Amino acid sequence: MIKSIEQLDIAGKRLFVRVDFNVPLDKNTGKVKDDARIRAALPTIQYAVGRGARVILASHLGRPDGKVVPEMSLEPAGAVLSRLLGRDVIFADDCVGDGVRKLVGELREGQVLLLENLRFRPEEEANDDEFSRELAALADVYVDDAFGTVHRAHASTVGMVKYVAAKGAGFLVSSELKHLQPLLKGAAKPYVAILGGAKVSDKIKVIDQLITKVDALLIGGAMAYTFLQARGVAVGSSRVEKDKIDLARRVLEKSRADLLLPVDHVVAAEPKGGIPTQVVENIPQGQLGLDIGPKTREQYARRVREARTVFWNGPMGMFEVREYAAGTRAVAEALVEATRKGTQTVVGGGDSAAAIAEFGLADKVTHVSTGGGASLEFLEGRELPGVKVLEERA
Repeated sequence: MIKSIEQLDIAGKRLFVRVDFNVPLDKNTGKVKDDARIRAALPTIQYAVGRGARVILASHLGRPDGKVVPEMSLEPAGAVLSRLLGRDVIFADDCVGDGVRKLVGELREGQVLLLENLRFRPEEEANDDEFSRELAALADVYVDDAFGTVHRAHASTVGMVKYVAAKGAGFLVSSELKHLQPLLKGAAKPYVAILGGAKVSDKIKVIDQLITKVDALLIGGAMAYTFLQARGVAVGSSRVEKDKIDLARRVLEKSRADLLLPVDHVVAAEPKGGIPTQVVENIPQGQLGLDIGPKTREQYARRVREARTVFWNGPMGMFEVREYAAGTRAVAEALVEATRKGTQTVVGGGDSAAAIAEFGLADKVTHVSTGGGASLEFLEGRELPGVKVLEERA
């Protein structure tokens, strides 16, 4: 059992909230380019402020490799949070030490303190015990609201938790678990999964889990060409993981699900925009598949519209280039249509989350996961260390 923040006594307490403010920064101005992750944490932060907690926020940003890299400071994220909250956010120039302890000691009820980038300290990713104890000493209550990091056993996600008296999940992590858990057990049927992206190797463990649970598995993206080659279909010059063909063949042979592969393709001579494209069923040598074609789009969209549960992870093609975005858009629009009819639709973070946001449709599906890697590992059936550490025996 994992307690939600609403089940924790936080009034007047020092509340340590692990958030995910790993946001893109503009290289020229140093300002936050996309504040979606900061906005995602707002319900938990606002609830904590409203309950009179003394709020301490901690996050990583980028990969500074345990060194202080000024361009990866969380200060710009603090400025955005301050604007969104409509109140001052105190910023600490470190995440542990005398200065941080002093700031925490001076916090009043309802005030918010943001610590500097956790990964400026090598001890964070090393899950160092002494560093974990230092972080824990700042807190009376621990809440994890950074789903994108729960698959990593770091000091701020795992190490410190055992040294804090009370623990639980923020609204974001609670929502993620609520929407992802049924995908492994108890999803309403028909249950359809759509998997795309570049590599079979990135998705094979998820495929192994899902082919025993879904009624149909729809495959797109570059990884479809490895599966097509495993079926003996000519794929021209399309990207194929040659060392994964036997693996793809085994998946095709043992799948109890209806496994669909593209029947037509948008092809070009090079993976870039502004050059001639054509739609073909048989890909000629010298051409490579860069998106699913119109027949496949309609076939996949129909299966999505007929489903009662849909999970989607990975684009159908090179969606970031206009000429090859139609397949990914067709899947996104079918998800929206299915959601309107009452289907549970879950988008599994990463590129598919970026795509549905780019199309302006993210708020029209049931749930868009904030953790690409974490959601995939969850659906592989793996134990997520940052989730396990929050569990309490009933």
